Amino acid sequence: MRRIILASASPRRKELLKQLLGDNFEVYVSSYEENPVPDLSPEFLLIRHSLEKARDVAKYFESGIIIAADTSVLCNGEVLGKPHTTDRAKEMLEQLSGKTVQVITGLTVLDIDGGKEISESEVTDVRMKEMSEKEIEAYVRTGEPLDKAGAFGIQDKGAVLVERIEGDFFNVVGLPLFRLGRIFEKLGVLVFDAD
Repeated sequence: MRRIILASASPRRKELLKQLLGDNFEVYVSSYEENPVPDLSPEFLLIRHSLEKARDVAKYFESGIIIAADTSVLCNGEVLGKPHTTDRAKEMLEQLSGKTVQVITGLTVLDIDGGKEISESEVTDVRMKEMSEKEIEAYVRTGEPLDKAGAFGIQDKGAVLVERIEGDFFNVVGLPLFRLGRIFEKLGVLVFDAD
């Protein structure tokens, strides 16, 4: 198996990649600053962020494959990142209540040895339940929403806020595994050989 580097500090991405590759990868966090670019659509902005993260980390390695991703929630045309404060988390959850939102991930796989960069995006529709103010406050008190795009985590307690999804579940968690597997195939990386 070739050397694989995950360019992310996200414990969720690390867990998902571990499902695919076991312990056959390492983590190196990118120092790239994710700033908005006014003329880009949310999808292309997330792809750009993932590409720049991958390129930033690639500078520190002579060979290997870098995986980078950036995920956001799109609600009524507005990109919702991580709330970072309880007040912002409450605002976001009020916005999401009863709506169908899109979880978008920009994904880049950079093959240092082959000089290839493949960047794609994945979009999953997520139908959120109607949430009462009391329910929102109780969920925010758990602390869970603060480090999650859109202020909810489908893989944790936030699962009870999600009525249904259409698309890749793992994309909602932060790493679209099916799309990653397809990119690996293009690069000749065999997931089933990882042990």
